[in-house]
Amino acid sequence: MTKPLIFITNDDGVNARGLQSAIRIARKFGDVVVVAPEQSQSGKSHAITMYSPLFLRKVRQEQGLEVYALNGTPVDCVKMAFDHLLLGRHVDLVISGINHGANSAISVLYSGTMGAAIEGSFYGSPSVGLSLLDHDDNADFAAAEVYGTQIIERVLTGGFPTPLCLNVNVPVGTLESLRGIRVCRQNKGYWKEEFFCRRDPRDKEYFWLTGAFCNAEPEATDTDEWALSHGYVSIVPVQVDMTDYSRMGVLQEAFPPQE
Repeated sequence: MTKPLIFITNDDGVNARGLQSAIRIARKFGDVVVVAPEQSQSGKSHAITMYSPLFLRKVRQEQGLEVYALNGTPVDCVKMAFDHLLLGRHVDLVISGINHGANSAISVLYSGTMGAAIEGSFYGSPSVGLSLLDHDDNADFAAAEVYGTQIIERVLTGGFPTPLCLNVNVPVGTLESLRGIRVCRQNKGYWKEEFFCRRDPRDKEYFWLTGAFCNAEPEATDTDEWALSHGYVSIVPVQVDMTDYSRMGVLQEAFPPQE
């Protein structure tokens, strides 16, 4: 029987430890092709490169595994794979991650990890974005690998209808300390940004962006933020349709169709 073909990318770069964890997970189930950014592309969301050339570099090849680096965004990596490297081949699964840091709540809109996962779902492949709530370069991915393996196996064998895109976040902790998996909805909230102003040696101003997440519904118990804060791995199914259906009626009254 032909092994499943699994495509992997990330937004932390081809040398990130989280990417190696994702590769270990995927190789349990099939052949793996990786296209990852040359450098960190965090916060790139669904950005693509239009006015600069892209360079694809083979990093590693062995039985059942090919790894490439691309000087582009995570979504560039997905497009390069499906429209060039894997053109004409069926991809059974897309994995984006494992990201260093959370992509819960509104962060799904900013995340390069989730931008790539969403892009992968456009091609008809079930896609999973995996993130660990730890920004440290030396983060411990052991628990994330165990839960990631369970989730990937279920997605590959579950026969779920496509398009399917899952936003999976794993709290920091040992395998024994985590409480299991919760399927939940995206928490409502926003990021409150702050710019720190500094001056360089030539007295020119420059800025560093920082911020904090503001939870708009701290009492809700069915959200990803609640699950993560209570030691659960969160799974949020993601869709692309951003239409606000609740306002369609009142707007149609305000702007009635014209003959």
